[in-house]
Amino acid sequence: MVDLEDGRTIIVPIVWFARLLRATAEQRANWRISGAGYGIHWPDVDEDLSTAGLLRGGAAAGEAVRG
Repeated sequence: MVDLEDGRTIIVPIVWFARLLRATAEQRANWRISGAGYGIHWPDVDEDLSTAGLLRGGAAAGEAVRG
């Protein structure tokens, strides 16, 4: 879940992001704002998500956990 400055909240399933799904709660809790505020970085799992990508919706290419 990401809260935007304009008041919108983006909620996407964690299964769209396999590295975050496999990460521990501690690893997921260690995140930073990146890209001058246009993204999120999780250094422990080397994952980067952009706000634009979250707004577009859909799983990261080749990364979603399947069935």
